[in-house]
Amino acid sequence: MCEIGIPGKSLSQLTLIKKKYRVSVVNKMSNGEYRHVWRIVIRNLLNSLKPRQIQGNQMGRDYIGNIYYEIPADPSRGKRKPSRWYDPPKGLDFQDPLPAEWESWLRMRRKEPPTEEEIAKNLAIAQMKKENAAKIETQRLADGGSLPAPPKRGPQSFPTYPDFHGGDPTNQYKK
Repeated sequence: MCEIGIPGKSLSQLTLIKKKYRVSVVNKMSNGEYRHVWRIVIRNLLNSLKPRQIQGNQMGRDYIGNIYYEIPADPSRGKRKPSRWYDPPKGLDFQDPLPAEWESWLRMRRKEPPTEEEIAKNLAIAQMKKENAAKIETQRLADGGSLPAPPKRGPQSFPTYPDFHGGDPTNQYKK
């Protein structure tokens, strides 16, 4: 067995340090700290079931009412990416669609959260597209136009040409 020496300590001093360390470890284990292991296990289990209160920095809010949070990255603790999430307003669930700017921020596609000006600009563009689509639809209906008929599905949906015959024309079993 190899002994590691400490500079300035004799062999007898090292054995005393070893004995002291063993005694202190044994005393800690026999004391109340390690005595009730099952109590510690059950306490940790119950604490893991309680909801954690995570505090994050509020980064913004969208026009739906969702509030977005972030816990920044901390490389000194081994956390390389920030944690990002959102809380929907009361009465709405997490299945509702998110604005594209905020979704890209949540999925780490962009580093900075969207600004209020950017959100307002994109919302105005979406509103303008809805209005233009409604104008085109009313003009189409005023002209008497109808929706295009859906293509027929089935075996006859492929084009047929009189010059080309499908299969063998001399096939006696074809009817």
